[in-house]
Amino acid sequence: MIGEKAGVVTKFREKVQSANGGRDFWTFHCILHQEALCCKSLKMDNVMKVVIQTVNFIRSRSLNHRQFDSLLREKDHIHGLPYHTEVRWLSRGAVLRRFFDLREEIEQFMEEKGKPVLEFHSAEWMQDLAFMVDVTEHLNNLNKQLQGRNKVVTQYYDSIRSFKLKLSLWETQLAGGDAAHFPCLKNVCATQHVADMKRFKDKITALLREFEQRFQIFGELEKDFNVFCSPFTVNPSDLPVSIQLEIIDLQCDSDMKGKFAAAGLDTFYQNLLPGYPNLTALAAKLLCMFGTTYLCEQVFSVMSINKTKLRSRLTHKHLNHILKLAATQDVTPDIDALVKAKRCQVSGVK
Repeated sequence: MIGEKAGVVTKFREKVQSANGGRDFWTFHCILHQEALCCKSLKMDNVMKVVIQTVNFIRSRSLNHRQFDSLLREKDHIHGLPYHTEVRWLSRGAVLRRFFDLREEIEQFMEEKGKPVLEFHSAEWMQDLAFMVDVTEHLNNLNKQLQGRNKVVTQYYDSIRSFKLKLSLWETQLAGGDAAHFPCLKNVCATQHVADMKRFKDKITALLREFEQRFQIFGELEKDFNVFCSPFTVNPSDLPVSIQLEIIDLQCDSDMKGKFAAAGLDTFYQNLLPGYPNLTALAAKLLCMFGTTYLCEQVFSVMSINKTKLRSRLTHKHLNHILKLAATQDVTPDIDALVKAKRCQVSGVK
């Protein structure tokens, strides 16, 4: 796909640029996958190794699992410990959160089994665990924001830009010893001696650097994004010459300003008058950019669920119809019309 000389992207760029007179050709990876790779850069193996070993000891043995669930029911806990799965992006945060919430029950159970977790008595390790719980929860919230349908690439960029600003804020606060946005870490530090926040600040700095590196292409597109999202507030003198006059005409059109406030971005640019060819072309280019492969992943998941060995009579035609329904976003079935088209099975009894 991305080979430098013979990859699909390279050949596609050459073809498009030769047809469009050498215009810019933007390429970037799926934003969701890039965010997941940024998360993987946050490594605290001293925490994850202990957590995974403890969870596996409890979950992989059926007797241990039943006894631990019984202990949780005695203490009015509904949910148990989930497995950690490396390929599931939200798994690490979910496991760490449950492990932290059930740390007292886990410590008691492991001591009863003769496998005490000595790290529970280490103040530094507990602070590392609490920090990992908080930061992975922030990352999981970002991942959930980036999921979903009917999103424009500028909305993904807004979420990434917002998270980078949060990282900068946390970096400054942790450098000053303030863990205001890390509730678990703050809770642990309140019951123990004050933590050395510098090591956590360094982790946030490395994470911010990873985000800056992986999403640097959006810095080059930020000016186009601003024109697309806020055409009535941008400064025309900061824009390319080809679009300056159109922006001035648009900003002085009170009727169009009211329509922009009432309609969505895609609807507004679809109904834009023919007098704005360059602005419409810019909007079309941004609207056709796929920020993530979320829809592809979702359709593939639907296919995996439906295409099983037990469904031996499932044909390619049936599967094609199932995937069409799964990928459809704005079409709803007319059940009444479908029912009327069917012939009722009338009983033979008068």
